[in-house]
Amino acid sequence: MGILAVIAAGALYQFVLGDKTVTGAVLVPEAIATIGSGEGAVAVTASGAIVPWLPLPAEPRLPQLPLGEPPKSGHLAGSMLQQARVLGAAPVALRPYLAGSRYGESGVDVETTAGIELRFGDASQAARKWRAAAAVIADPAVTTLDYITLDAPGRASVGGSGHTLPSVP
Repeated sequence: MGILAVIAAGALYQFVLGDKTVTGAVLVPEAIATIGSGEGAVAVTASGAIVPWLPLPAEPRLPQLPLGEPPKSGHLAGSMLQQARVLGAAPVALRPYLAGSRYGESGVDVETTAGIELRFGDASQAARKWRAAAAVIADPAVTTLDYITLDAPGRASVGGSGHTLPSVP
């Protein structure tokens, strides 16, 4: 028995080879962000793969990467890949509150729909940084802020008072 895996057009095709049978499965990637808007928007996965054939959900809207069009290579690189990795590590409960990302002086910055900026630095320890962000957002003592700095996830810091945290349904 063996397993053959093939990646084509952004999807993983997996074949399990038995004694006399072959079983196939298609593992569809998860869209975590978009490039472009409207009818021309395309999906991006956490690994940076561009999957133009993947339908985008109507709600919740996916965060947008700051590119006018997808790279011709079909895969993100550099700062755009860092952003995709950070967005891909976001907890499912927080994803509806993410508007987009950019790469600034502090590295990857994710903007929430409430206008709060989450400053990640690089994509390393992204899941741990998201847990730190969620802890700050869930803190009942924090009601307004402008940003959360997460480059050292064990010591997340907040600043400003210009934005109110969104209510959680």
